[in-house]
Amino acid sequence: MTPIEGATRCGAVVTGRRVLAIRAAGVDDCWCDGMGSVDRPRVMNPLARRVQRVYLILLLGNTLAASFIWGINTLFLLDAGLSNFEAFAANAFFTAGMVIFEIPTGVVADTVGRKVSYLLGTITLSVTTALYWMLWLWHAPFAWWAIVSVLLGLGFTFFSGAVDAWLVDALTSTGYTGSLEAVFGRGLVVTGIAMFVGSVLGGVIAQATNLGVPFLLRAGVLILMFLFAFFVMKDLGFTPDRSMGPLKATRNVLTQSIEHGLRKRSVRYVILSAPFASGVGIYAFYALQPYLLELYGDRSAYSIAGLAAAVLSLSQVAGGVLAPRIRGLFARRTTTVIGASLTSIVALVVLGVNSLFWLAIVFLVVWGFVFAVAGPVRQAYLNDMIPSKQRATVLSFDSLFGSLGGVFVQPALGRAADLWGYGTSLVIGGVVELVGIPFLFASRRRHDPADTSRAREDVAPAAPEAS
Repeated sequence: MTPIEGATRCGAVVTGRRVLAIRAAGVDDCWCDGMGSVDRPRVMNPLARRVQRVYLILLLGNTLAASFIWGINTLFLLDAGLSNFEAFAANAFFTAGMVIFEIPTGVVADTVGRKVSYLLGTITLSVTTALYWMLWLWHAPFAWWAIVSVLLGLGFTFFSGAVDAWLVDALTSTGYTGSLEAVFGRGLVVTGIAMFVGSVLGGVIAQATNLGVPFLLRAGVLILMFLFAFFVMKDLGFTPDRSMGPLKATRNVLTQSIEHGLRKRSVRYVILSAPFASGVGIYAFYALQPYLLELYGDRSAYSIAGLAAAVLSLSQVAGGVLAPRIRGLFARRTTTVIGASLTSIVALVVLGVNSLFWLAIVFLVVWGFVFAVAGPVRQAYLNDMIPSKQRATVLSFDSLFGSLGGVFVQPALGRAADLWGYGTSLVIGGVVELVGIPFLFASRRRHDPADTSRAREDVAPAAPEAS
């Protein structure tokens, strides 16, 4: 037994005095010190397992519904008669809807309940997805696409922050004290599997029928998820505050977002990095659909577009599985997030300058993998810096900033694609994402305890730092 950095015991990598044991087959997470002694087990009790199971099913259904169209969404918009600029402008209106409604729907999650927020999200998305199908059928003018896209954004804002906050609060109420990265990582594995199945099916079904059928399937699955959540989802560990009216509650949410988000520097810088990574990430995901078909040489090979999205999902599964292990290699969470972000930028640039289809698939896998690694680590880092009562509020605020990036980045890069091609637009996207890296370094320099946290304890409210 040795305290030397990098030594292992029972499958754990020693990275300082305390380490998180990587789960071996059938062995729960545990804490060890540098001398190899065990502090106490981080056991997921039956109630915590049930909470995790419900969370994973929610992710499975949501992602399966969404992924039916992920491989063909841009192709669907272009088939409806929109230009690249209009197609990505429609996506920008979707993200604008998320910006507009993020705080009001955060009020629903924090004052009415996480469950109600989720139910409203599923029914709104189901209806607006059906409207999207009708617009495609009619080859409707762009103005109608803009309006319905904003309403789609409303549907997604009911989800953002609320489901993750529901999970964290529910796990806290069960006494679970294990790693958040592990749970979020499992979530990424589930979403990756659902994305693989949905993307392949969506592409194949579109190839066999038409580009509209996957949208109808999406609407149907969302209705099934509404029914599941209605009967199974419970707000545990959180008592909704209904003492304020909607307007006062909205003002309070904004105040809390600033107080526990922007005024705390370590949180502020993570939030400020979101527009660059999220805006570019959303654009790249949808731009890669027609770009890969262009490299493949057949713009009507919808099944190839679905298969490419499925390959991306497999890399996401791998990233989700390995995220806790990769996190364990570094003493600080920000090291993982920054490293993954830089790798993502390199992958985008290579994708942009490359002209070979098979090489594009390789770097698509790399891009998806590092995204999946960074995701749960960033989630856990942000969650551990936010008090429980304000968790949904600040997470929604973070999502708002990410959406704000999409409002401006997507149409700009879409216009670049019209002028110079998809490859050049991806290279420009890599440069835009690079702008967000200094913010992550700024958060790292605050030396917040959450940056080195290995297992979660609920965050106590702290006095905001001076600006």
